[in-house]
Amino acid sequence: MNTHRYLRAYMAGIVVPTVVVAFVIMVFIIARHVFHIPIPIERVVIFPVGLVPSVFGLWNMFYARLSPGRHLPLGMHGALLPLILIPLGMASAVALEFLAFSSRGVVWFSAITIPYALLIPWFGVVVIGYYLVWKYLVGFCNKVLNIA
Repeated sequence: MNTHRYLRAYMAGIVVPTVVVAFVIMVFIIARHVFHIPIPIERVVIFPVGLVPSVFGLWNMFYARLSPGRHLPLGMHGALLPLILIPLGMASAVALEFLAFSSRGVVWFSAITIPYALLIPWFGVVVIGYYLVWKYLVGFCNKVLNIA
């Protein structure tokens, strides 16, 4: 099974975010239609559905491309991905006008203000989450597809 290694790496990388995005969409739909929370689903879902799985796949292809002596462990490699995705996501959210910056913090949907002091611990949680997802879930998919 040595053929198409990068295609297998891409496919192993997109599994986890694709499943997570499906559950996130369900939560947004339930919040909007059952609990009548005015969340513009179509504006919120564009970035995760369109970009995140592809970036995961490309990031896993990049990991597969590096020689064994030149790459970090898979968890550490995945923990670097938020450094790319968070700025892209924030730029996308600002462009789609559901994220804004104020003197008190980040304003989400013109209704929820998140103080800047909470963003640092949130970033740490995201990096730890990515580390665990990549180490265990993407690592499992890589082993199944004989990439690791």
